[in-house]
Amino acid sequence: MPRFYIEADLTVDKTVELTETVFHHWVKVLRAQVGETATLFNGQGGEYHVELVEIAKKSAAVQVLQFNPSNRTPHFTTLLGQVMSKGDRMDYAIQKAVELGVSEIQLLTSERCEMRLKYDRDQKKLDHWQGIAIAACEQCGLNIVPKVLPPLSLEKWLESDLPTTKLVLAPNKDEVDVLADADPHVALLIGPEGGLSEAEISAANEKGFVNWCIGERVLRTETAPVVALSILNYKFI
Repeated sequence: MPRFYIEADLTVDKTVELTETVFHHWVKVLRAQVGETATLFNGQGGEYHVELVEIAKKSAAVQVLQFNPSNRTPHFTTLLGQVMSKGDRMDYAIQKAVELGVSEIQLLTSERCEMRLKYDRDQKKLDHWQGIAIAACEQCGLNIVPKVLPPLSLEKWLESDLPTTKLVLAPNKDEVDVLADADPHVALLIGPEGGLSEAEISAANEKGFVNWCIGERVLRTETAPVVALSILNYKFI
């Protein structure tokens, strides 16, 4: 069954007009007809089973039939601090992090960061990344859309109010099991393609971050959140 995110007030037995985006995808691209059904969610929790009841030249309407309260969120929360990277790597990192149940994504800049965004000048880029998160939710079944937050410097982020368990992907010389006593409220810091500098890792350690080394191989910046979140899903299953 098709599944779409829609910015609309959804209530059982209510007739709702489709947004332009959903209309284009469902009616124009997928050629939906009156009587066909789909799942809609608005990011406020749960999802709705709807039936297409009216199609006009440039609009369509659905009848909301049923509500399902399931959000399919994991049994832990993760604030992902991801240093930005160029090109498709950032798209991939956001898409896969959402599919794996990340709660929120904080874009970061660091010493070796390849990008320097400013919120007022780069709203289109931020909207694009938020759209990546929405599309990932449509695909994977999550009904709460993680926010992609405007970029902060790593220094400022470390000074903010962060979750109880703080992990940074970095060499762990003591080979300590950092997840042994982990709380299911996690801040996960992942550096850029060139990695975090020693000074940045030390600054994170001073703020309570524990070095987490996953295996003997060096992971790319877009692969790291996939592996880390997969392990956290297994830890808190």
